[in-house]
Amino acid sequence: MSKTTTGADAEETPTAGPSGEGAPAATPPGEVPGTETPLSADDDLGAAGSQLSTAPTETSVPGSFGGNRAPGLAGRLAWTGREAVGWTRWFWRQLTSMRVALLLLFLLSLGAIPGSLIPQTGSNAMKVDAFRQAHTTLAPIYDRLGLFHVYSSPWFSAIYILLFVSLIGCIVPRTWQFTGQLRSRPPGAPKRLTRLPAYATWRTAAAPEEVREAALQALRQRRFRAHAAGDAVAAEKGYLREAGNLLFHIALIVMLIAFGWGQLYKTEGDKLIVEGDGFSNTLTQYDDFKSGNLFDDDNLVPFSFDLKKFTATYETDGPNKGTARTFQADVDYSVGADGASERRTIKVNEPLEIDDAKVYLVSHGYAPTVTVRDGKGHVVLRQSVPMLPLDSNETSQGAIKVFDGYRNPQGKKEQLGFSAFFVPTFAGAGKGTMFSQFPALKFPVLALGGYHGDLGVDAGTPQNVYQLDTKNPNLKPFKDAKGDILKSRLLPGETMTLPNGAGSITFEKDIKEWAGFQVVQQPGTGWALTGALAAIAGLAGSLFIQRRRVWVRAVRGDDGVTVVEVAGLGRSESAKLPEEVGALAALVHDKAPTRADADPGRPDADTPVPAEGAETK
Repeated sequence: MSKTTTGADAEETPTAGPSGEGAPAATPPGEVPGTETPLSADDDLGAAGSQLSTAPTETSVPGSFGGNRAPGLAGRLAWTGREAVGWTRWFWRQLTSMRVALLLLFLLSLGAIPGSLIPQTGSNAMKVDAFRQAHTTLAPIYDRLGLFHVYSSPWFSAIYILLFVSLIGCIVPRTWQFTGQLRSRPPGAPKRLTRLPAYATWRTAAAPEEVREAALQALRQRRFRAHAAGDAVAAEKGYLREAGNLLFHIALIVMLIAFGWGQLYKTEGDKLIVEGDGFSNTLTQYDDFKSGNLFDDDNLVPFSFDLKKFTATYETDGPNKGTARTFQADVDYSVGADGASERRTIKVNEPLEIDDAKVYLVSHGYAPTVTVRDGKGHVVLRQSVPMLPLDSNETSQGAIKVFDGYRNPQGKKEQLGFSAFFVPTFAGAGKGTMFSQFPALKFPVLALGGYHGDLGVDAGTPQNVYQLDTKNPNLKPFKDAKGDILKSRLLPGETMTLPNGAGSITFEKDIKEWAGFQVVQQPGTGWALTGALAAIAGLAGSLFIQRRRVWVRAVRGDDGVTVVEVAGLGRSESAKLPEEVGALAALVHDKAPTRADADPGRPDADTPVPAEGAETK
């Protein structure tokens, strides 16, 4: 004989649910928020329904913490002290509540949006300057709000620090409380099990001790922590839910620390290297370099490498014509001053990893080799000059500059400059375009325009090595016979002769390629990845694992027949709880079946014990 009830069929829904679930009760006047209120003797659940979670009890807006103020200065000071302490505790509990932690996390994600949409001074100062010139109204407002340096702005740092403090203040007490729960036994059965959301009962001829022993074995078989408590067996399961919750928050702290550590000590530098040239990981070798606030030169990983060959192949036809198929750089690298040289191939998304540093292949272009001679035929420059691509077909632009060693026909020292335009695949004479038709070297052409005078480098003003300042009044163009600026298109091996015996420039057949590398050194990335994976695992545990308690009570009735009751209570409502209680009741029922001569007049006489997974009625 048995009967089962779920939340709808029970006499009343228990009111002492898990802490932190549903609408929490307000703290009674005169009590410290967050402490447990002693349960009254009339509370049916008692300790059985408490501490199913480590979430602290939320408090509403407090009133006066100081109570009645005593007369005199001493009373006023005592009252003020109590008020200050009370309000401080209240603000601390609000800061360390889960609601505020989630709000701060949301604000942090919102604060990161401007850092992704607006150019940042730390990553690209030139884009910031261009933005200031293009938006004269918005730029001053962005400056006041710190939107050009979001991640180091006071408001972003405040959110970051508050979130850090909130998580720590939330985790520490909950971890301590959870440790206490793990060390303690499941609480004893409440006085009236019929009030629980999942309930089953029947009468059996087995002795109460036999029923409790069978229940203890069944519960342990189903991996419950169980023990006998008086006339019942108490069991609990699902501790990993709270462990997952704590793991999630600890992982967030690890991620915050790793992110902050990486931003403070990170380095990021760019270097353009022509085939045959090398690089040493020192500050003076970089074309562009950015670092965190706590970076020191000694933090750079000591290594060097030479670019032996760059290889790129492209689709020759179809809709993807010109798309790169192979994009790799063969380098010889060594670690330290006396390290042995090793050959390695760097590809896109396959960086060279040396200790904490990673060398990424990020760009590519051509470096035509030119030879510049003076009027007497002396070579004043022979160099492979990198050209910067303007489009996907490697249409490139650059500048060739001769700073020293050149003398004009009058024997006076001068500097030479050539504006250069290079295409690896020329469309052909009369085609009306100088833009490359394909990124590979099929029909290379170098277009040059010559200038002489002062390039302006001696004035100490920084200038772009890839551009020629043709507006410089001290730099005059060479003129052809018609009086126009001297310009020429050269094929490999051809020479442009400068007028009046000023010399010449030859486009050599040796056309090299260059590769752009980015060297990144950011500590804490491994910890950040570990924290992210741990956060996902903890979140999955807290979402899919249900913490629940089960009790099996067996007592002799007035007629001497053993009455068995099985009931369960979960942290939250779940359809699996009645199923689990039904399955447990079935296991115990196999050991202590319903008494055959049970009184047919009892309301539970003909109700079978529900099978596992069956819907209870």
